[in-house]
Amino acid sequence: METLANIPLLSAITYSPLIGVLIILFIPKTRQSLIRNIAIVASFFPLLILIPIIRNFNFENAGIQLIEKAEWIPTWGISYLLGIDGLSVTLVALTAILGFLSILASAEIKHRVKEYYIFILILISAVFGVFVSLDFILFYLFWEAVLIPMYFLIGIWGGPRRKYAAFKFFIYTLLGSVLMFIGMLVIYFAAGAHTFNIIALYGVELAPLLRNSVFLALFISFAIKVPIFPFHTWLPDAHVQAPTAISVLLAGVLLKMGIYGFLRLSLPLLPEAFEYFIPLFFWLAIINIIYGASLAMAQSDLKRLVAYSSISHMGFILLGVAAANEISINGAIIQMFAHGTITGMLFLLVGMYYQRTHTRDLSELGGLYNQIPVLGGILSFTALASLGLPGLSGFVGEFLILIGSFDRFGFLIAFAAIGVLLNAAYLLRMVFKTLMGKELVKYSKLTDISIREVIILTPLVMIIVFMGVAPDAFFKFTTVTVNGFVRMIMGG
Repeated sequence: METLANIPLLSAITYSPLIGVLIILFIPKTRQSLIRNIAIVASFFPLLILIPIIRNFNFENAGIQLIEKAEWIPTWGISYLLGIDGLSVTLVALTAILGFLSILASAEIKHRVKEYYIFILILISAVFGVFVSLDFILFYLFWEAVLIPMYFLIGIWGGPRRKYAAFKFFIYTLLGSVLMFIGMLVIYFAAGAHTFNIIALYGVELAPLLRNSVFLALFISFAIKVPIFPFHTWLPDAHVQAPTAISVLLAGVLLKMGIYGFLRLSLPLLPEAFEYFIPLFFWLAIINIIYGASLAMAQSDLKRLVAYSSISHMGFILLGVAAANEISINGAIIQMFAHGTITGMLFLLVGMYYQRTHTRDLSELGGLYNQIPVLGGILSFTALASLGLPGLSGFVGEFLILIGSFDRFGFLIAFAAIGVLLNAAYLLRMVFKTLMGKELVKYSKLTDISIREVIILTPLVMIIVFMGVAPDAFFKFTTVTVNGFVRMIMGG
């Protein structure tokens, strides 16, 4: 394998969570504390491996780095091919951070603990695989591997309607996977290149009708994962029923797989088809922004409110993709990272509030700031980050997306500004309903933040502030890659 000092860093970070799985398999299910500790250690390995990956990442190189390649099925042109660039390294880092924190946040799980940690570690490993795979077959296998543990994590450890939510998630995602597989095979046979190497297939020549048909198949596949209207209906149910830690991973990294699919596959594989469908991207992004924010405004369930807010924020990221220039795509990548940390933190806070009050209904909350001022302050801070307050991470990506989108779409982005106002409205309403108003007697003896919660939330607070005040540290990873990417897809 070609990689730094013959150390396969990308394979190591991808499969390191599975070491924990192998150990847990041999531990009796009654040893719950030991199982949790092993899962925590296994989820910490990727953070350690991330350090040499970042240290040896060449910021001036627009191409694929830390390549690992081995022949797998040469008869069909299938290889074990891994690599990263400025797009994938940010998502690998996000997965490592949220994967570890989601394990720490899983203390609420009391039944079938052994199976739970096995599934969540497999899920984290599969997500890493999606972001580092450069062979179409390998990418597809990891993509499908995400589906299985997620189905069980919702279906077994979810809320009262967990089976319905898990089945709906499974059906939607499976439909998208089938369409992606069909598109993949059409590209393979039509190109005649006898390879599933994604990079080698960039700019593949197809007849216009076939090209547009394949692009639509891939579009629907990734649109389901984002999710984009009208393929979004699985998301609120999945979030509401999923355990807190799984909601964190779902919002933080799984939704990003759809945008990653657009940027890694759809746009560079079929740039002419993308140019043709740019208006579709734009108007669906606007619908996501306004529709998601409007539905969030109407929610009384805290978790459902945050779920719909994700639909709106992912609309902004899609808008950045649609504009397809250096500024907007840089903004989209940064916003993916920012959204993952901010929304992941919101779901963690919703879980912490629920553990104390045993309700997520805004009509049954109020005056909590007097009882839990530290958690109340953190919720207010996270809401301000989510609505895009300057100086925090939510502002940077959104600002770049709007600037870059104006360059292509002009004053039509005024529609996106409506979403900005609605986002501020529902987030401030959430803070007021939860923390302000009349203090309810039944919540007069709540305990404030615990040490474990401080450990979970502090890294996210630090990231949100650091990204807001020093965004250049993140642009170092993305700028060169994005510049080369835009030149390629726009025919430069």
